[in-house]
Amino acid sequence: MGTDRRPGGRGRAVRVSALLGCGIVVLAGCGSMPVTGDVKAVDASQPGDSQVQVYAVAPREGAPPSEIVDGFLESMTSDDPAFATTRKYLSADARRTWQPGGGTTVLAQAPTRSGPLLHDGDNRATRDKATTYTLTGEKVAAVDAQSSYRPLAPTDYSQTLHLVLEKGADGKQEWRIDVVPDGLVLGQSDFKRLYRPVNKYYFATGRANGQSTLVADPVYVRSRTDPVTRMDTATQTVRTLLAGPTNWLRPVVDSRFPTGTALRKGVIALPQDDQNVLKVPLNDKADKASPSACRMMAAQVLFTLGDLTSARVERVELEGGEGQLCALDADDAPEFSADHGSDGDDSQYFINDKGQVEQIPGATDGTGTPEPVMGPLGSGTVPMGSVGVARDEQRAAAVSSHGQHLYVSSLETEGELTDPLVSSKAKKAADRLSSPSWDGRGDLWVADRDPAGPRLLRLTGGTGEPQEVRVPGLDGARIEELRMSADGVRIALLLTKDGRTTLNIGRVERRGSSVAPEISVEDLRQAAPQLTDVTAISWSGRSRLVVVGKEEGGVQQVRYVQADGSTSASGSLPGVNQVQSVAAADDELLPLMAETVGDGIVKLSPGDNWQTVLKQGTSLVYPG
Repeated sequence: MGTDRRPGGRGRAVRVSALLGCGIVVLAGCGSMPVTGDVKAVDASQPGDSQVQVYAVAPREGAPPSEIVDGFLESMTSDDPAFATTRKYLSADARRTWQPGGGTTVLAQAPTRSGPLLHDGDNRATRDKATTYTLTGEKVAAVDAQSSYRPLAPTDYSQTLHLVLEKGADGKQEWRIDVVPDGLVLGQSDFKRLYRPVNKYYFATGRANGQSTLVADPVYVRSRTDPVTRMDTATQTVRTLLAGPTNWLRPVVDSRFPTGTALRKGVIALPQDDQNVLKVPLNDKADKASPSACRMMAAQVLFTLGDLTSARVERVELEGGEGQLCALDADDAPEFSADHGSDGDDSQYFINDKGQVEQIPGATDGTGTPEPVMGPLGSGTVPMGSVGVARDEQRAAAVSSHGQHLYVSSLETEGELTDPLVSSKAKKAADRLSSPSWDGRGDLWVADRDPAGPRLLRLTGGTGEPQEVRVPGLDGARIEELRMSADGVRIALLLTKDGRTTLNIGRVERRGSSVAPEISVEDLRQAAPQLTDVTAISWSGRSRLVVVGKEEGGVQQVRYVQADGSTSASGSLPGVNQVQSVAAADDELLPLMAETVGDGIVKLSPGDNWQTVLKQGTSLVYPG
């Protein structure tokens, strides 16, 4: 964790750790808690182990206003149960009304305190009874009451805290904060120490072919026990799952839990038994679910907790008001996966120096000998410049070398190349068609960058007439590249405007009928706003992207970005020179691939360094 030191502030939190083989999170397994040695007041944000637990310290008697403000800010970074100690810095009225769960403001560094303001009061007598301090900083993100994270371009933050002298229970006058905004204000390193990203899962609406596919909805929960609810991390996560999807994703997903379903009263922990079976006690609202709906409810829980616990959850059992409702084994979960692809490991595909599409067999993890794909794209009757392969690996779409025409061809049978399905009229190759991308529904997407008529196009099932997709949030920006998520409800766009190319995530909404569908990309959100020049993207797993870009004035970097735009210290990848494109698989265990200048096509396997795979080749992709 990083360091957020508060200028002028006095550390009022106490940091306690249980090491020697057992962390704070698993104290139940320890023989005893250390009871000797000094307890020292330290800055709440000094670097240390993520298992270190920080306890708030109550205000001391006779503390001046500046110390009350600093103590309040420090206590917000603690693991203070119910924020009881934190509230001691507030007046009696503010103590009752302050809502710490009202959202979190994330600053680049801990807030800077300044004051008191010179205009406080018209005379000395007034100033002696009330005063105001200002908190300032650089706001980089906001987390709303639904635990949904949204990164922001750095903006100035300013907030005032008003203090008054208030008589305590012992009759003594003490300074307390009586005007305070709801929610928490945390520096970035404190936020990353206290919270962790998790994905909760809901079902995509309007799913094609009757398939029910789960969609990841990223949120942030407390890394340990939540101070307000006293729930452990797993229970917090299930609680937010039951509360329903976040507002951004809600228009395109559904929950199978009946309205009003919640955890049974008093449940604050969801431990697994020695068989890795997780039982989830629900209230009687869950009894309304049909057997098939209940099974889908269990799938939502199973996927949601899949990456959260150290031990794999082998089975989820849902209990209602009248006993067990249903259960789902982990081995049955793949039927709900977003990627209904090929049965084996995904292969890598690229275009050779003759414009032909070649394949590196998936079972070789990128080290196999390339071979031409079957069909006209492999024989090279028309040189191609970019390629996109359907997730079932039965078909591929390719754009001609000068970006003018889009073709779709089988990868299973020989035959002649059919007429192009899309053609661009732009005069320059750079203004023509983008690389194509397939979603998990089997639909094909491509952008025509013609300045005279830019279009985002979708071809249902990869065939027929292209349908133009509305993108109301473009605001004059041009689509350079696009990548569809496996679930088909999110699209990643590289948008260029005023000489800058940024990464944006949009929500794909489907209306109308199958005969006359209406498709649009809504509510575009900039992801990783600190990257001002993004050159390549690829989805990696259910809710993560690999992004190649630069910060303003910085060097090129390759890093992971979550679908909500958040990043983490572990998101950075080993450096590699002059990356032109990047390819990641839905299976995060498969190697990350990149096309570079000078080193050709390289791969990065988990826990390894970059290795050269091919000296020549362009437009390398995984299916999708």
